[in-house]
Amino acid sequence: MNHMASPSREHLQDMARGVGLRQVRLVSGAIMFAYLVSHFLNHALGNISVDAMMIGVHYHTMFWQFLPVAILFYGACLVHTALGIWALYQRREFRWKAIEPLQLALGLSIPMLIIAHIVGVRLGQALYGHEKLYPQELYTFFIASPNRLWTMLAVLVIAWVHGCIGLYFWLRMRAFFKRAAPLLLAAAVLIPTLAMLGIYQGGRATMSDWEDADWRKQELSVAKFGTAAQGKMLDSITDYLIYGYLGLLGLVLVARAGRALLERRGGMIALSYGNGRTLRVPRGLSVLEASLRYNVPHASVCGGRARCSTCRIRIIGDHAALPEPSPREAFVLHRVGSDDPSIRLACQLRPNADLTFFQLFLPHTMSANASADHPARVGQERYLVSMFVDMRGSTQLAEKRLPFDTVFIVNRFLGAVSQAVLEAGGRPNQFIGDGMLALFGLTTGREEACRQALRAAALIAANIDELNQFLSHDLREPIRFGIGIHGGEVIVGDIGYRDHMVFTALGDAVNVAARLQDMTKSLACEAVISDEVRALAGVAEDALPAQEVAIRGRNEPMLVRAVESTRGLSALVAERRAVAA
Repeated sequence: MNHMASPSREHLQDMARGVGLRQVRLVSGAIMFAYLVSHFLNHALGNISVDAMMIGVHYHTMFWQFLPVAILFYGACLVHTALGIWALYQRREFRWKAIEPLQLALGLSIPMLIIAHIVGVRLGQALYGHEKLYPQELYTFFIASPNRLWTMLAVLVIAWVHGCIGLYFWLRMRAFFKRAAPLLLAAAVLIPTLAMLGIYQGGRATMSDWEDADWRKQELSVAKFGTAAQGKMLDSITDYLIYGYLGLLGLVLVARAGRALLERRGGMIALSYGNGRTLRVPRGLSVLEASLRYNVPHASVCGGRARCSTCRIRIIGDHAALPEPSPREAFVLHRVGSDDPSIRLACQLRPNADLTFFQLFLPHTMSANASADHPARVGQERYLVSMFVDMRGSTQLAEKRLPFDTVFIVNRFLGAVSQAVLEAGGRPNQFIGDGMLALFGLTTGREEACRQALRAAALIAANIDELNQFLSHDLREPIRFGIGIHGGEVIVGDIGYRDHMVFTALGDAVNVAARLQDMTKSLACEAVISDEVRALAGVAEDALPAQEVAIRGRNEPMLVRAVESTRGLSALVAERRAVAA
């Protein structure tokens, strides 16, 4: 029992280490965006009638004012606002992309624009029992104070654009984003458009109803609007809250200026990039912020949010005096298998003393004559199954043949392997000497990717049998091979330099697949596959022998399946399909 509980505890610990301010901001923002969508859809009912809006707001309020949901929602509002103010203070460099400071500015403007609405509706209800719903609000916007209508429409647009930018930053690295982008764009345009049209139609209906004396007596009563003294008190509260919020933003800007002054007085440090370039920067900047401030190219797919590891640097010399990695940085480094303390994330490391390092990933720099029709593909994080295939005995083969003969045989081997991978639905990716990396899952789900990889292993064996028969007159021994298969989250994208860019996958799962392929030598088998791939492919647990092996770079042993002959893997996958049918 303890043995089974340990991985669970470690998994929870890894999850806890992966939670940072960015993750809290995402969750709180997602809760607020869900409320915004609900509110906009309620507004859109105005295209039917004001009565439809009233029915919708009844269920909308019933859900969002349910005590646990209300606590979660208002907590998310406070946390998200506080994190926005903190981001204004913390961020030293705003030259990532124009869309990022725009998102921050829009987000910080929302509380100031919406305070009057919150005080008038929510606080008025809590303090005085006011019942301001759609008829009262539409009367205010279209008849009593038309200028407030434009403020409310502005805040709707600002809040929606702010939320959509946040969703874009969150989802753009997901595998499904490219396919879902047209639908998401359609929703991003239609929902606010229908909401504002609903407000307009509801306003027209209210202007017509206002001519009815009975309607005015019922909907504009003191019970719903309150007295003049109560309205004056709510207006005073609104003014104080707006002044207080503006004062808080002013204090943050003063604090930023004070911090900059202290940093200049605190001295400068030298950042040496390992290529002869050295910068003198204020103490307190992260390495990535320093690179951006002084226009030094530095790879960073996620924009400095510690969601990728492309900004990694290797420290040259003593790294003991550096600040300890934050839990989020430690999580990212552990996830990509970088437990070396000399490797750090440039976006998280804020050195206090001179530092010498070099970048592990060169930034994507296009040459002057590079074709604009083939831009570098930005990295995406997704689940793929990696397969390493290696030809055995190629060194001895080269010793006894002319170079061109050896190249011919190796090319026939790689051709046979590539044909099997393509036939199974995978993609040959990298050719490394007499070996190859193949990827599965670029266009399918993880279960199908695992089944494709197992079918490819069986097809490789069949193709190599045919190749051995074809070359039997020229080979003293038949060609043998080793295969390693493992699945996991990786970063896929273009890497390289200028016009020498290649599409590939980077991550711990790829490294593990390569090491499993190496194990086929010591285990005297044709393939070693991780138990995760076996389970996702739907192969029965007792179909293949299991054993725990130590993987270099991992603390815990890994459960794998040794396959003596890969020819039977296709039957196991077919059997699984027959059982499922």
